Amino acid sequence: MKDFSRIIVLLFCFVAASALHPAFAAEEQGKHESAAFSAKDVIMEHVTDAYEWHITTINGKHISIPLPVIVVGQNGLNVFFSSKLEEGHGSYNGFYLSESEKYKGKLVEKNASGEEIRPWDFSITKNVFSLLINSGILLAIILGVASFYKKQKKTGELKAPRGFIGFMEMIVMNIENEVIKPCIGKNYAKFSPYLLTAFFFILINNLMGLIPIFPGGANVTGNIAITLILSLFTFFYVNIFGTKEYWREIFWPDVPIWLKVPPFMPIIEFVGVFTKPFALMIRLFANILAGHSIAISIVCLVFITASQGPALNSSMTVVSVLLSVFMGLVEVLVSCIQAYVFTLLSAVFIGLAQVEPHTVKR
Repeated sequence: MKDFSRIIVLLFCFVAASALHPAFAAEEQGKHESAAFSAKDVIMEHVTDAYEWHITTINGKHISIPLPVIVVGQNGLNVFFSSKLEEGHGSYNGFYLSESEKYKGKLVEKNASGEEIRPWDFSITKNVFSLLINSGILLAIILGVASFYKKQKKTGELKAPRGFIGFMEMIVMNIENEVIKPCIGKNYAKFSPYLLTAFFFILINNLMGLIPIFPGGANVTGNIAITLILSLFTFFYVNIFGTKEYWREIFWPDVPIWLKVPPFMPIIEFVGVFTKPFALMIRLFANILAGHSIAISIVCLVFITASQGPALNSSMTVVSVLLSVFMGLVEVLVSCIQAYVFTLLSAVFIGLAQVEPHTVKR
C-alpha cells in the first residue's frame, strides 16, 4: 500500500494543473454573454455524448472537430461528417438531432407517419473518438515500456529502469503483488494480462477526462455503455474459467438440505453471478459521472451569481475557484481509486471462482 500511495501522489501532481478548468470557464463566459445561463444544460452537455467535439467558443463562433456519422436508415447506409448537419441548418438527408424528450441529442429521422425513429447508429461520437485516442496512448505507453525490457533481454545488459519506465514498473509490480496474487492465488498468471489492462485502461480514461482541453475532457468511463462492457469482460472471465467446485457451490452449496431443496440458496447464489458484474458497472459509472457533474456545478456558481450583483458574484467566484481546485484534486484521487477498486473487485470475483475441492484431513 505504501507504493500505491506514492503512485496516487505522482498522478495527483500530473493532473493538478488542469483542476481550474480554464477552457471550460472561458467557454461558459461566452455562453453567458449570449444567452440566459442554464446550469442543467451546461452539465448535461459536458457529461453526455455528442456527434462533434466542441473545443471552445470565440466571439460567438463555435470551434468544433466534426466527427464521422455512420447510420443505416430507411434509405440505406449514410456516411457523412457532423458538420453537414450545421450546413443543412440542422438536417442532412433527412437526419437531424432530436429535441424530444425520448431521443434528445440523438440522430433521428421521420417515418411515413411523421414519427421520429432511430436509425442503426454506428457513428464515431465524441466518446468513441476519445476511446480510440486513449487506447492509442495506452498502447504507446505499454509498448514503449515493453521495448525497454525486450532490448535488455536481447543485449543481455540488465539495468534497473529509471524515470517513467521505473514508475510504470512500480505500478505493475504493486498491482500484481498486492492485488492479483493475493486475490486469485496460484493461477494468477492467467488473469494478470486482463486485470492490468483493465487497470491502466480505466486509469488513463479517468485522467484524460479531467483535462479540459482536447484531446481530454470526454466522459468515457462516466458512460454506462463503457462500464457495461468492462464488467462483462470480468463476468466472462469469472464464469468461463470458474472451476467445477465453483459451480457446485452455486447449484448445490454446502448448507443444510432444507435450504437446498426449495431451492432458496441455489437461486440466491445464481442471482449473485449477475449482481457482481452489475455492481462493478454501476460503481465505476456513478462515481465518475457524479465527480464530473459536481465539478462542473461548482464552476457554474460563477455564472449563476453573475446577475446577483458584483459583491455576491465576486465572493462566489473566489469560493467557486477554491472549490474547483479542491474538487479537481479530489477527482484525480477518485480516478486512481476507481481504477484500483475495479481491478481489486474483479480479482476478488475471479479468485472466488478458482475455488479448489475441499479435502478433509483424518
